[in-house]
Amino acid sequence: MNNRPQELYERIRAILKGNDINTSDSVLIDYGLQFTISTFDWSGVIRIYQNKKGVVKIDYSQLGVGANATRIKTLIEGDLIANSPDTSNKKRVALEYPLIGTDESGKGDYFGPLVSAGAYVDERSARDLTAYGVKDSKDLADSRILELAPKIVQTCKGYLSVIEISPDRYNNLYEQFTKEGKNLNTLLAWGHAKAIEEILAKVDCKIALADQFADESFILSKLQERGRHIRLIQMHKAEQNIAVAAASILARERFLLKLSRLSDEYKIELPKGASEKVIETAKKFIDMHGKEKLRNVAKLHFRSTKDIFKD
Repeated sequence: MNNRPQELYERIRAILKGNDINTSDSVLIDYGLQFTISTFDWSGVIRIYQNKKGVVKIDYSQLGVGANATRIKTLIEGDLIANSPDTSNKKRVALEYPLIGTDESGKGDYFGPLVSAGAYVDERSARDLTAYGVKDSKDLADSRILELAPKIVQTCKGYLSVIEISPDRYNNLYEQFTKEGKNLNTLLAWGHAKAIEEILAKVDCKIALADQFADESFILSKLQERGRHIRLIQMHKAEQNIAVAAASILARERFLLKLSRLSDEYKIELPKGASEKVIETAKKFIDMHGKEKLRNVAKLHFRSTKDIFKD
């Protein structure tokens, strides 16, 4: 046996260490090695084999089932895919279809809702979406997003979900989560889990893909509480995958439409982002409607709120 299994073991050990998961020294077995991984209340075994053709494989069968086992597999596979020697955008996120892609919009915008979306994509719909020019919403003009969203809805044939958290509800949830020692990532994960859950109620799927923003065990635990089991992969720049890109467009479209409706309702144009223009607009909004109404249109935990009231 050459040193490839040992190199992979060292790589896995580094991945898990970065997520506060303990890894034992490796022990040689036939055709490979094995080692124990553990948290404070759980442990399992991973084996790494090299077959006669020189292909190195990871055996997760001794991990069992449940959130811990799924989290371990997700951490390892997501990192290995994201950091593959082939760094071309296409191959880094070339996962098997069908899969569910999820993304969110409004996270960095002071005004407007937080929107999470999911899209179920198979091989045929992936080809169609690619032909339409679907890509990460951050690379598209607002007008193009509004054009593409209906095509995504038609192509995905209803196997999608859009979860909108209005500013007022967002503020209530954020305050609640803060009291429980949780943070924004918990709220983001809740939205992704809800989008996946709604799609799984319509169609069976084994894989979900999302950008890497938080501990995926929260998403998995929420799904498993409702009897939903899925292999979740989180990786950086997941929007390069067509399913996540489609979800990002659906989420951004809903955000743009809602922001426009709020602007009409309160008779003031609410800008995107969190710039100085946003602060100036918020001050005008308060002059028009009072500070109590601000929570109906803005995410109050942003630093912008302090800047608005500092004078």
